[in-house]
Amino acid sequence: MSGVRVLVGTRKGAFVLTSDGKRQRWDVSGPHFAGWEIYHLKGSPVDPNRLYASQTSGWFGQVIQRSNDGGKTWDAPGGGVTISPGGMPAGESNKFVYDTSPGTGKPLTTHQWYDGTQHPWEFKRVWHLEPSLTDPDTVYAGVEDAALFRTTDGGRTWQELAGLRGHGSGPRWQPGAGGMCLHTILLDPSHPERIFIAVSAAGAFRTDDAGKTWRPINRGLHSEYIPDPNAEVGHCVHRIAMHRSRPSVLFMQKHWDVVRSDDAGESWQEVSGNLPTDFGFPIDVHAHEPETIYVVPIKSDSEHYPPEGKLRVYRSRTGGHEWEALTKGLPQSDCYVNVLRDAMAVDSLDSCGVYFGTTGGQVYASADSGDTWAPIVRDLPAVLSVEVQTVP
Repeated sequence: MSGVRVLVGTRKGAFVLTSDGKRQRWDVSGPHFAGWEIYHLKGSPVDPNRLYASQTSGWFGQVIQRSNDGGKTWDAPGGGVTISPGGMPAGESNKFVYDTSPGTGKPLTTHQWYDGTQHPWEFKRVWHLEPSLTDPDTVYAGVEDAALFRTTDGGRTWQELAGLRGHGSGPRWQPGAGGMCLHTILLDPSHPERIFIAVSAAGAFRTDDAGKTWRPINRGLHSEYIPDPNAEVGHCVHRIAMHRSRPSVLFMQKHWDVVRSDDAGESWQEVSGNLPTDFGFPIDVHAHEPETIYVVPIKSDSEHYPPEGKLRVYRSRTGGHEWEALTKGLPQSDCYVNVLRDAMAVDSLDSCGVYFGTTGGQVYASADSGDTWAPIVRDLPAVLSVEVQTVP
């Protein structure tokens, strides 16, 4: 019977939770990298032993860690990560260097906020790691300030896919409340050169040529808090999800509104339906039911906790048009935690498991597609990310 491995990134280290296919008893390993912020961990879909982790600290900087044994041991390839415009070592460990003329041959050293002030592009951290669907040594990294990098040698060297920032809108990107971060990377299994990304606060973008050129895919999004509510860029997208069997159907949780696209992002329609609030951060899709999606509503953009203090996951089996509250096993009073954008995941077992972590340090799991929930670990540091692997 296959088992599952849940990878949890927190404010003070990483944890690896493992169970068999019944998902009733869990072994906990960690904290790995104790005291460090682990923004994201993710495993290779083609090698269950290969894991990558984004380890960061305001004092020591950014390190990419790699494991070849399912998280038992870790190493930083090359003694750390060095990224330069050409993909060659820049001579200083753990330093990410932006291309100063991405895709255009013209200097691109600043971006402009809506108040007209200019701000330099400055590397802060890696928000998201997305391993290739076919090669365990190829990984994409979404960083803050927003840019996309790729390694093809298991993390030793990296190169910016500079066409993204080279898109004409790049200088107009601005940070959301959490920073100007590239936080979502979706690889299309049916179109090897197609990648979807999302930036807060710029919007969603797509490439069809493996990152050489990009274009915004935000038509139909409406954001009242920007000068032009229907602008090409400037929308604060919180998360995008897809089902592998239908990669042209995308679901998005943005800063207000749950929306979907049936044409690979060419247009979007709101599907917030009967949700108690359409503000939130994570969104995910059932492993075997492409029209079943999950969100965790939060009261508002200024009150980052569940409405009425009741922790509820909402599930739609109709692609977002009707929603039901999933509450069994979740606290229904005096609960004021948040669930961050990368802190929800699903497994691929026959009875789809759903997992999410909270800023209160709990990781909840459902082995029955969300009907019932139980905490599989408590009292961790605030959870930043949750990912799941099915393992032999």
